[in-house]
Amino acid sequence: MELISILLFSAVSIFVVRRVQIRLRLSAAKHPSISGHARISKRLARLVPYYEYPLEDAFATDGAPLEFVERRRRDFERLVAARRADSACSREFSQQLAQQVSDVQFTNAYRVPFQYRQLAGSLAEPSVAISSDGVLLENLDGQKTYDLGGSYGVNLFGYDFYKACIAEGSEMVKSLGPVLGPYHPVVADNAARLCEISGMDEVSFHMSGTEAVMQAVGLARYHTRRRNIVMFCGAYHGWWDGVQPGVGGQRQTRDVFMLKENSADTLKVLATRNDIACVLINPLQALHLNRGASSDAMLLNSDRAAAFDRSAYSQWLHDLREVYTRRGIVMIMDEVFLGFRLGVGGAQAFFGVRADLVTYGKTLGGGMPVGVLCGKARFMKRYRDDAPTDICFARGTFNSHPYVMASMNVFLRHVCSPEIKAQLTHDHVLWDERAAQLNTRFAEADLPLKVHNLSSVWVLTYTRPGRYNWMLQFYLRDQGLMLSWVGTARFIFSHNYTDADFAEVMHRIIAGALRMREAGWWEAPASLTNQSIKKQVFREMLIKRLGRG
Repeated sequence: MELISILLFSAVSIFVVRRVQIRLRLSAAKHPSISGHARISKRLARLVPYYEYPLEDAFATDGAPLEFVERRRRDFERLVAARRADSACSREFSQQLAQQVSDVQFTNAYRVPFQYRQLAGSLAEPSVAISSDGVLLENLDGQKTYDLGGSYGVNLFGYDFYKACIAEGSEMVKSLGPVLGPYHPVVADNAARLCEISGMDEVSFHMSGTEAVMQAVGLARYHTRRRNIVMFCGAYHGWWDGVQPGVGGQRQTRDVFMLKENSADTLKVLATRNDIACVLINPLQALHLNRGASSDAMLLNSDRAAAFDRSAYSQWLHDLREVYTRRGIVMIMDEVFLGFRLGVGGAQAFFGVRADLVTYGKTLGGGMPVGVLCGKARFMKRYRDDAPTDICFARGTFNSHPYVMASMNVFLRHVCSPEIKAQLTHDHVLWDERAAQLNTRFAEADLPLKVHNLSSVWVLTYTRPGRYNWMLQFYLRDQGLMLSWVGTARFIFSHNYTDADFAEVMHRIIAGALRMREAGWWEAPASLTNQSIKKQVFREMLIKRLGRG
């Protein structure tokens, strides 16, 4: 009896030690930031209290001398008056729209740090456009702006190209119309081209990139019979809460591990666990490892960071690929956002690594909404021959919609042409040169700004501590530049920008930044640091939470 007790105790001890080792290894692989700990970040998000700076104090939260505070106030009033005069009809329409369209309410509220919402309310941006021409958009007031929003990545070749895709595609399938169920024959050509581009065996069509990712994860779990998935800190894979475990997701996800990229600790976790079905990779993260696209609404200081090292990221993906193959983990390359900006072969060809499943969307639809999953045959099958009721179900009413498939076909025939393949390869050099030109202009003008790019996707960073960097978005808009709702966190250029177009945009960026500097927004005490700003904001939140403010 005593021997049995000893053996039982030993077995339990070994089990506990083993579980502790696994837990510690997983903890070491998590990014040390709050965003690297999904459950903690959600709890903390609920504790952040809402408060606003009084209007009389809102211009002086960085401790700047009174001279600059007054200069800011005067130029802010000028900016508000100018913006209202330029786009009065568009603003009135957008205000009415916001009363019933919840998306507009959300984007309006999250253009600036919430503490300054009262201040920025006077600068509410229009949410309407009526025409596009080349790289320009026109609003209800006839005002034309250069598009730096890129339709969230859709606009790769220019809006005129996508208009032509939709027109030609609609003509191609007009005799069938919006018939759903039977496939239009054009689907076969799309499938063949996508298999060639992706290097995969089969495809499935969906209505959005989010749906394509949902199906990829579902198939990975189905075929591996494993539950857990791995994502990398800061990466975005759609708004489905199965891949949105942190702030913004409403489901408690205990089957998603948020690990850090380019880390030996992460490789150890992947190499030693047998419960991981798949790993999701968003190649855009190569531009800002372990960080999300920091919108201007989160720009409390100047610690936004970005950098791109193609060689280092390629090596990381190769290291991952070796572990996946050895451990039977499904590698999912999420190319929904970048799509063909890195070339016709996408991130797989650009970084020289082959995935098991690849998701596409956005630009692939030729201007129409779409999601596509391409994969190896052994991972794409949705049923088992030996278990007829054990299936992986996926469907959607508008999957393979004739008008979407036809517009996609026009896009695919265009992108597969030798001329476009060569152009996309050359474009990497072109956009690197353009980023370097702008950085040279920033340095010459002694502006606290720097851009970082992955081809035509750019991130603007701030090189000196400041509490008002989020104001730059309004100075750029005042110069006739259209930004997405995240502001200066991401510029997405279309590849129909000529040298003359880019030169004009560069001139306007510099002019807006100079005007902001002249208005005193970047004049702050020498003692101001990113750390001191964080401490100040933390104190404010704590005081508000404790009910003392």
